[in-house]
Amino acid sequence: MAVKFEKVSDGTYMLDVQGYVCPHPQLYTKKAMEKLKHGEVLELVFDNPSSGESIIAMCQTDGNEIVEQTRQTSNAMRWRIRKG
Repeated sequence: MAVKFEKVSDGTYMLDVQGYVCPHPQLYTKKAMEKLKHGEVLELVFDNPSSGESIIAMCQTDGNEIVEQTRQTSNAMRWRIRKG
């Protein structure tokens, strides 16, 4: 189980933290967002429902915008977060 962070296209990155429990998805998301420039997008894939609330709060505090929230499978969620 390894965290996967990669560039998908210009201005879009993907972070896969499936299999991790709180607080790890939030911590990895925060570190990934720090690497992005203003306006770039992080596609976050995670499967720990309780991490969602922490990530929402972190985005509000840091001025980042969750522009899309979708459920991929019964457990996995894919969120798109724009760096503010």
